[in-house]
Amino acid sequence: MIKRIIAICILSAAVVSCKKETAVSEVKQVNDSITKTEFEEDQYKPIDTACSSANKTEDYITSLQWYRTKIEKEMAANSPEQNDRVYENYLKIRGKYTECLMNLHTDVLDKYVNYYNYDKDQYNFPDNVKKIASELKKAGLEFREVGEGITEIWTIPGYYPSIFKNKVTPDYEAYISQTDKESETNYAADAGLIISWEQLGNRLIFWENFMNKYPDSKLIKTVRQDYNYYLSDYLLGMDNTPTYEREQDKGTGKLNDENRAEFNRMIKKYPNSNTAKKAKEVITLFDAQTPVDQIYEKIHGER
Repeated sequence: MIKRIIAICILSAAVVSCKKETAVSEVKQVNDSITKTEFEEDQYKPIDTACSSANKTEDYITSLQWYRTKIEKEMAANSPEQNDRVYENYLKIRGKYTECLMNLHTDVLDKYVNYYNYDKDQYNFPDNVKKIASELKKAGLEFREVGEGITEIWTIPGYYPSIFKNKVTPDYEAYISQTDKESETNYAADAGLIISWEQLGNRLIFWENFMNKYPDSKLIKTVRQDYNYYLSDYLLGMDNTPTYEREQDKGTGKLNDENRAEFNRMIKKYPNSNTAKKAKEVITLFDAQTPVDQIYEKIHGER
């Protein structure tokens, strides 16, 4: 009987020992797997931002994904001011990779508008284009028709706010949010304005308020430049959407009714704004039959 008890104890000890060894082995395998994955991630190097015909779509997309993961980890420990710089650098990197992708897919971009079926009012993409579009989406990119038969690769709306919201300083957050909203639709195409005059006026007021609220922002130079271009388009229009009708024999022009109405809306709603001041000035110049060339010189000279 004693021998039997001893035998059972020995067997039980062996089983327990076996289980412990198995558990240790399994933990070791898991840990080895994690270490290997982390090692592989550490060893990965994104491709150069200088374009190369040797690179494939997947190479650029993987690099873009790697950079996003990298900056998200960095920003978690950064101050908002540090993240402002992260945003600036990330913007440049994405711009360079996007340019490389456009160079890589020139043939697709050139043919893109031809994939549209006017009878069915829809696109009919071949499989290779569908595959490229699917790859681009992984990195927050898409094909975008910009007019005159031209197609480019753009960052999809909502992409930057999804990364930088509540991570940067207030001026950068406002800038990122507004530029993202403005990217939702094309601004102009075929030398003509696409958005409405009122929408353009509202953009001007936003950026004017931005400059007043954040006069020391590092973004001021960029914002002021964009504001001035918007203001020129608002006051005089573009080649195919001018704000006036030129009187060829006199060299003067007559403001279009819709533009005069928009200027008056601006003057009434935002009387103290610089935009309203300039709108009032342009109304006066056209009403005084000032030659159009002189009006252009005055507006562009001030810009």
